Amino acid sequence: MTVDLIDCERQMKVMCRQKPARPAHGAMEEWMMPGKPVRNRRLGIVLLGGTGLMLAAIPAPAHHSTAMFHWGKEMEMKGAVVERWDWTNPHTFLYVALPGKNGQTEHWAFEGMSPNHLGRTGWNKRMFKPGDRIDLTYYPLKDGRKGGFNVTVKLSDGTVKRQLDSPTTRPDRPGS
Repeated sequence: MTVDLIDCERQMKVMCRQKPARPAHGAMEEWMMPGKPVRNRRLGIVLLGGTGLMLAAIPAPAHHSTAMFHWGKEMEMKGAVVERWDWTNPHTFLYVALPGKNGQTEHWAFEGMSPNHLGRTGWNKRMFKPGDRIDLTYYPLKDGRKGGFNVTVKLSDGTVKRQLDSPTTRPDRPGS
C-alpha cells in the first residue's frame, strides 16, 4: 500500500507541472467555457443584444430649451402673410412673409407648441392657408435672425389664438 501512495504522489507532481493541453482550432469556445455548448453562448449573446436594442427604443423624456428666445420679451408683427403652416411633431412652425423696410419681402419662421398641445387648446392643422393675413406676437430669437417663438395669432376674423394657453382651458368657453 505504501508503494501505491508513493506512485500516486509522483504522478500527481508530474501532472501538476504540465500545462493543460489547448484544444484544436474550432473547439476554442468549448475550451473557454468547459461543459457549455457553443450554441448556448451564442443564444446568450443574441438575447443580450436584443435586450439592449429594446432598451434603446424606450423613449426617454425630452427637454426642449427655450434658451434661444428672448422669453417674455413679446414683440408684435402686423399684416404678415402666411406662407406655410407645418403641423408636425415635436413643434409646429409658422412661416410668414412681411414687407421689409427697403421694400423687399422678408421671410420669418416661428416655432410653436406641439400639435398635441395646440389641438387641445382649439388650434388645428387647417387653420392657416397660404395667403392668409394675420397679426401675431412672438418672443424673438436672441441671435437676431428673423424668427422666434410664436405667442399669439390674430386671425382675419378677429379671433386671437394663444400658444401658451393651458390645455385645461376650454377654447369654446372663454374664461373657463
